[in-house]
Amino acid sequence: MLSWAITFFIIALIAAVLGFRGVAGMSANIGYLFAMLAVIFLVVALLTGRGPAVGP
Repeated sequence: MLSWAITFFIIALIAAVLGFRGVAGMSANIGYLFAMLAVIFLVVALLTGRGPAVGP
């Protein structure tokens, strides 16, 4: 989830440099949404004690 947020923030940055304000704003909003979802999932995982699966 966090990698998607970073991807959309990079898209927003590139679009802003190129002058596409609408695309930049929409990409920034989507990136913000994905970042907030990642934080919510992290908090839920920490509160329930279910961390990521650890391999051998």
